[in-house]
Amino acid sequence: MIELGLTRVASLLQQTPLSWKAIHIAGTNGKGSISAYLSHLLSAGGVRCGRFTSPHLVDRWDCITIGEKVVQESLFRQIEDQVKLRDQTLGIGASEFELLTATAFEIFNHERVEVGVVEVGMGGRLDATNILNNVLVSVITKIGMDHQAFLGSTIEEIAREKAGILKPGVPCVVDNTNSQEVVETVQAYVQELGIDSLFVSPATVSEQIPALASYFQDLDLEPHQQENICCAVSALRLALSQLRPEMDAFSLLPYLADVRWPGRLQNIVLQPLIGRTKPILLDGAHNAQSAEVLGKYVDRKMRIQGQPVTWVIAASSGKDLAAVFGSIIRPGDRVATAEFGPVDGMPWVQPTNAKDLACSIQAIQNSGQVQSFEEDLLTALRWASEEAQDGPLVIAGSLYLVSDVLRLLRAQK
Repeated sequence: MIELGLTRVASLLQQTPLSWKAIHIAGTNGKGSISAYLSHLLSAGGVRCGRFTSPHLVDRWDCITIGEKVVQESLFRQIEDQVKLRDQTLGIGASEFELLTATAFEIFNHERVEVGVVEVGMGGRLDATNILNNVLVSVITKIGMDHQAFLGSTIEEIAREKAGILKPGVPCVVDNTNSQEVVETVQAYVQELGIDSLFVSPATVSEQIPALASYFQDLDLEPHQQENICCAVSALRLALSQLRPEMDAFSLLPYLADVRWPGRLQNIVLQPLIGRTKPILLDGAHNAQSAEVLGKYVDRKMRIQGQPVTWVIAASSGKDLAAVFGSIIRPGDRVATAEFGPVDGMPWVQPTNAKDLACSIQAIQNSGQVQSFEEDLLTALRWASEEAQDGPLVIAGSLYLVSDVLRLLRAQK
């Protein structure tokens, strides 16, 4: 169950003041990638860094890293047990995400990190992570229609909620490629708080960050990757100016090439799960904005001479299926609809029924063959592999589907 608010997490952490500084990141898309860029660059610069993102990918504790390494399971469970005992003893009744947030923050204390890179779970203003009070820089990424039942029915209302992480005296970085409504909403809140701000984009990077403009010329990056890197490097500069004023942030740019963010435009080989030896594209696109990015990438890189694409897809219950899949699936594509399994620590997350999803896909696009596979992901993967032969094959629609695929693959090794 999702219940926003700061009272319960404040009670969980009232006896343990946070001993580290934070970089706080909110938005609809790009949060995880920017978190990965920042923690990697800080670690490369010798800063002891923790990272907390959500949801987890394969194991419940892999959402917490120390020095770019996933926290040890034994330490995670030890701290988690302490937090849960405190919750029970004090009768707080914290939610799963609040318990996880407190666990992550306690682990950062225990591991004596200097900086914690923290991604918002949902929204911003009332998100459990907004208990942070020693923030170096706040980051607002790309914002779209997101969790309207909790955050508001208009893009302006949602942007205001996400901008709720901004704090007096704390500089912020904002993705200036956002829609005009989002940019104006965030600008208005920045002015209310009277804080320093940087609205950044690849279009203005040559003026704002000349060294980064040169870096982009040397790499084949997708537009959204450039946008995320602009935000990350801008935030890095602001953070280092307070932590390591003698350090040149631009000297760390070569380390960007080493950053890997699983489940985002990730090419994987699924042998021995299936017979196919050619790579498959794995992407957790699960909302309209991220699906649009994926659709453009697939159209440009994979639909060679109009070749159809074979998809394995799933979606969380309640998603706007037309908004997610309408921009990626084309007439003539073959589609296997599947379901992801139970999500550890998030029992309220349920998949859309595979048959219902198949009906929706047929209504959205005049696709080729659409086949549903209820609770049988491996069979769906094998069917899609046979249909695709050596042609393009993509798995998308849900991060939880990505998680299940990676778990299946790990179990075979």
